[in-house]
Amino acid sequence: MRRLRDSSDGERGGIAVLVALLMVVVLGFAALAIDVARLYAERAQLQNGSDAAALMMAQKCAKNDTDSNCSTTSPLAADLANNNAVDGQSNVKSIALDKTNRTVTVTTGAKEPGSSANQISLFFAGALGIPSAEVNATSSVRWGSPVEGTIVFPLAFSICQVSGMVDGAAQLLQNHSADANADCPLGPAGKTVPGGFGWTLQNSGQCGGLVNLAINQSGSATGNDGPSNCDAILNKWASEITAGRQVIVLLPVYDDVTGTGSGASYHLNSFAAFNVQGWAFSGSDKLPMVYNNTPATKSLECKGNCRGIIGKFVKYVSLADGYKLGPVSPNGATIVELTS
Repeated sequence: MRRLRDSSDGERGGIAVLVALLMVVVLGFAALAIDVARLYAERAQLQNGSDAAALMMAQKCAKNDTDSNCSTTSPLAADLANNNAVDGQSNVKSIALDKTNRTVTVTTGAKEPGSSANQISLFFAGALGIPSAEVNATSSVRWGSPVEGTIVFPLAFSICQVSGMVDGAAQLLQNHSADANADCPLGPAGKTVPGGFGWTLQNSGQCGGLVNLAINQSGSATGNDGPSNCDAILNKWASEITAGRQVIVLLPVYDDVTGTGSGASYHLNSFAAFNVQGWAFSGSDKLPMVYNNTPATKSLECKGNCRGIIGKFVKYVSLADGYKLGPVSPNGATIVELTS
């Protein structure tokens, strides 16, 4: 008697093949879910490191382009690149520094211990023939002194009030109209606009106004009391100072004046950083137009007929944007900003 053959015999082993095929798919998804996530996390750390290194180098170059950290072998750049990572695998691959055009580009990479290549091992993808991948991050920063931008407060200083006072003691700068500042008498460098008190033109509905040093001229606003639309700014300054925080603002500097009254113009040559500590912009004794902040010495008080601002000029590098940048000014502030 002939034995009937089981029709399922030909399908034996089919499940094993199917499982093997599905395992390839599963490993592929694991590679995407785990290995790719690791690559993204690594790149985020590298980006933090390249940003920190490039910003640091730009600040150093803005203050002194002969600083050892304003070079393609900056030791601090390597430290920042690695210290901004949690795995200790980040390093600086390259630094492109252009002091003439005031730019720096830092590229970071990830290198595993004992490896000479900037590669990150991939566990699951390795089973698919992709054992490692290269991860990089690049940050570009530029620096310079502002040549155009909108100032937050419409007040200009004479160049002789700024020169030699960077990082000096706090002082009272009375609105320049009647030889009130002994260190900056009226004259070629300390000219003034009669009735102008150093006020510049404001943008419509704003406290500050647009200043463009390339044009070299800024119109004058007149008046003994403080400018309009500035209450919010002055109240914010007072709040910051009371809380123990610094208020550093960029204000334009002029070296000549033409015309008189509201028809006058200031010849502007830079922006100076001023650390505000108090002010008196009206005959009142209350905020926002008056804030004396209990000066340390009587010489800094500004009361009665006094109109002026208390504080000091500082050597300052700001991480800010909103200004068009040019060459570093010896009497001006400098700005550092990420470009990519």
